[in-house]
Amino acid sequence: MKRRLFNAPSGAALIVAAAVVGAHFAEAQTRTPPRYEADISWPKPLPNRWILGGLGGLCVDAQDHVFILNRQDVLDGELNTGRLAPPIIEFDSDGNVVNSWGDPKLFDPRLHSCHFDKDNNIWIASAPSGMVQKYTHDGSKLLLQIGKKGVVDSSDGTVKGKPLNSKAPIFFMPSRIYVDRQNDEVYVSDGEGAGGNRRIAIMDSGGRFLRQWQPEGMETVHCMTMGKDGLVYVCNRNGSRIHVYDKMGTPKRTIQVPWTPVTPPSGGKMTPFGGSAVAIDFSPDQNLIFVINQNSAQIEIVDRESGKIVGNFGRSGNFPGQFNQPHGIAVDSKGNVYIAENRGRRIHKFTATR
Repeated sequence: MKRRLFNAPSGAALIVAAAVVGAHFAEAQTRTPPRYEADISWPKPLPNRWILGGLGGLCVDAQDHVFILNRQDVLDGELNTGRLAPPIIEFDSDGNVVNSWGDPKLFDPRLHSCHFDKDNNIWIASAPSGMVQKYTHDGSKLLLQIGKKGVVDSSDGTVKGKPLNSKAPIFFMPSRIYVDRQNDEVYVSDGEGAGGNRRIAIMDSGGRFLRQWQPEGMETVHCMTMGKDGLVYVCNRNGSRIHVYDKMGTPKRTIQVPWTPVTPPSGGKMTPFGGSAVAIDFSPDQNLIFVINQNSAQIEIVDRESGKIVGNFGRSGNFPGQFNQPHGIAVDSKGNVYIAENRGRRIHKFTATR
């Protein structure tokens, strides 16, 4: 495996997919997952002296191309060293930039997640925002917008107003989108931050509101996806759990994502540092769930059937293969795991080995 490390000027964005990091595995009665190693040859250096801001999220298309969401929140003076990278950047499976696009005037600025539907169109959510958007794969055309830019679901239409959780196609802080492959219904988790909406809202393919439910016991609804089992998996970020529902919102099970501080807290009370269930995705066979645990700066590997953690990989740090606020996760058809960092402004690729 080719191994390279690229240095960047202080304060400039650095994309590195990291050095070899072995996954550590616990005893599991069901199955033993593979080890994961970080591929430092992926991605290739960015062109045109591009500088990234924080990465809100990422997603993988039908060709195993990886799309990252660049928030463009660079620091003062950073553009002395380069050029602001576009909001949406597409990499092929070899890590080459093959396309980039995005009109900041059409987006809300704090890009949070993306999703590809069965037709390979890309859906994008920002938080806070009153809308979600559907674009053609190459970004050349806005196909659908649900909600209105600049107006959120609150008492006064702004983020300062009281959240309403309205039974309507309008949002407050949409965190994740998933389009049902069976009927094209659009699921949106609306609840990225505390003090906003807390719900799963479902629209039809044309954006008309169908139904919703409000998950109990959650301060935020930070992520959501659907499995091939037809169940909806919802992140309870600070509650250290994944809640599983049917498509009508009936609770089916809860998967615990516990964490323990490496250094015991002096006062005896554990203080979360971002949450242990931040973002999730499945292995191609869906036997495993990969969970971003920001509290421990690692990726938890969960056996989907038993709900038990069977391994993990990564650790805190800025070296290759280490994480500085991992925020987005996606898995391609070959089982490679991609992680996007917000604070660290990097994307990592981890490959499975035996």
